[in-house]
Amino acid sequence: MRIVDSADWRDRLTYETPYRVAEVMPGDAARCASCPADAAPYDRDDLWAVKHRHPTNHGGYVRFYCEAHVPERTQPVAPALRSAPARRSTPRPAAPRAPKAPAASDVVRAMCPDCFVEVSAAGECGLCGTRV
Repeated sequence: MRIVDSADWRDRLTYETPYRVAEVMPGDAARCASCPADAAPYDRDDLWAVKHRHPTNHGGYVRFYCEAHVPERTQPVAPALRSAPARRSTPRPAAPRAPKAPAASDVVRAMCPDCFVEVSAAGECGLCGTRV
């Protein structure tokens, strides 16, 4: 089974950009997300659709806004360029590194030749008693 995203009209919208609702999703009159709940619905030509980012849904969410409440389009801010630090004229000598100790899972331990189990630190097999 292959899981894919569904084709949806909201996928065509870019984040934080206002679009006329009638152009992206025709239909009946709708309400503004910022107006009071008892406000009358607006015609879709008078509403703006804005796709917002959501912290847990990668597709975001879309809200409809009237002319009075439509948010301004936010332009992404370019990160400030930092000047490169001054380079030293002579290269720094490499610091000597101590060899890493092997991980506990990498250490080869003694095995019993008859039972093929790891023997204790005393060198005696716990199953058959053979000394290794």
